[in-house]
Amino acid sequence: MFNFIHKILDNIKAKLSQEGQGMVEYALIIAVVAVIAVLVLNTNLRNAITNAFDSASNQIDTTTENINDMRGEAGN
Repeated sequence: MFNFIHKILDNIKAKLSQEGQGMVEYALIIAVVAVIAVLVLNTNLRNAITNAFDSASNQIDTTTENINDMRGEAGN
Protein backbone atom coordinates (compact mmCIF):
# COMPACT_ATOMS: atom_id res chain seq x y z
CA MET A 1 0.00 0.00 0.00
CA PHE A 2 2.82 2.38 0.88
CA ASN A 3 4.58 1.64 -2.43
CA PHE A 4 1.36 2.37 -4.30
CA ILE A 5 1.11 5.81 -2.69
CA HIS A 6 4.75 6.52 -3.54
CA LYS A 7 4.13 5.57 -7.17
CA ILE A 8 1.13 7.89 -7.35
CA LEU A 9 3.11 10.72 -5.77
CA ASP A 10 6.03 10.11 -8.15
CA ASN A 11 3.65 10.25 -11.12
CA ILE A 12 2.15 13.51 -9.86
CA LYS A 13 5.62 15.02 -9.33
CA ALA A 14 6.70 13.98 -12.82
CA LYS A 15 3.59 15.53 -14.39
CA LEU A 16 4.02 18.73 -12.41
CA SER A 17 7.67 19.06 -13.40
CA GLN A 18 6.75 18.50 -17.06
CA GLU A 19 4.04 21.16 -16.84
CA GLY A 20 6.53 23.54 -15.24
CA GLN A 21 8.99 22.85 -18.02
CA GLY A 22 6.28 23.52 -20.58
CA MET A 23 5.40 26.80 -18.90
CA VAL A 24 9.05 27.89 -19.00
CA GLU A 25 9.24 27.01 -22.70
CA TYR A 26 6.09 29.02 -23.42
CA ALA A 27 7.47 31.96 -21.44
CA LEU A 28 10.71 31.87 -23.44
CA ILE A 29 8.82 31.75 -26.73
CA ILE A 30 6.65 34.69 -25.68
CA ALA A 31 9.75 36.66 -24.62
CA VAL A 32 11.48 36.05 -27.96
CA VAL A 33 8.36 37.05 -29.91
CA ALA A 34 8.00 40.18 -27.78
CA VAL A 35 11.60 41.22 -28.42
CA ILE A 36 11.18 40.71 -32.16
CA ALA A 37 7.92 42.67 -32.14
CA VAL A 38 9.52 45.57 -30.26
CA LEU A 39 12.45 45.68 -32.70
CA VAL A 40 10.14 45.65 -35.73
CA LEU A 41 7.78 48.25 -34.29
CA ASN A 42 10.67 50.42 -33.15
CA THR A 43 12.13 50.43 -36.67
CA ASN A 44 8.76 51.17 -38.27
CA LEU A 45 8.00 53.90 -35.74
CA ARG A 46 11.40 55.49 -36.25
CA ASN A 47 10.87 55.48 -40.03
CA ALA A 48 7.38 56.96 -39.70
CA ILE A 49 8.60 59.78 -37.46
CA THR A 50 11.54 60.51 -39.77
CA ASN A 51 9.23 60.62 -42.79
CA ALA A 52 6.81 62.95 -41.00
CA PHE A 53 9.59 65.40 -40.08
CA ASP A 54 11.08 65.24 -43.58
CA SER A 55 7.68 65.95 -45.11
CA ALA A 56 7.08 68.89 -42.77
CA SER A 57 10.55 70.26 -43.48
CA ASN A 58 10.00 70.01 -47.23
CA GLN A 59 6.67 71.81 -46.96
CA ILE A 60 8.25 74.61 -44.92
CA ASP A 61 11.08 74.96 -47.45
CA THR A 62 8.62 75.08 -50.36
CA THR A 63 6.44 77.65 -48.63
CA THR A 64 9.48 79.80 -47.76
CA GLU A 65 10.69 79.68 -51.37
CA ASN A 66 7.23 80.66 -52.63
CA ILE A 67 7.06 83.61 -50.22
CA ASN A 68 10.54 84.76 -51.24
CA ASP A 69 9.59 84.47 -54.93
CA MET A 70 6.43 86.52 -54.31
CA ARG A 71 8.42 89.21 -52.49
CA GLY A 72 10.90 89.33 -55.34
CA GLU A 73 8.13 89.79 -57.90
CA ALA A 74 6.44 92.47 -55.81
CA GLY A 75 9.71 94.38 -55.47
CA ASN A 76 10.30 94.54 -59.22
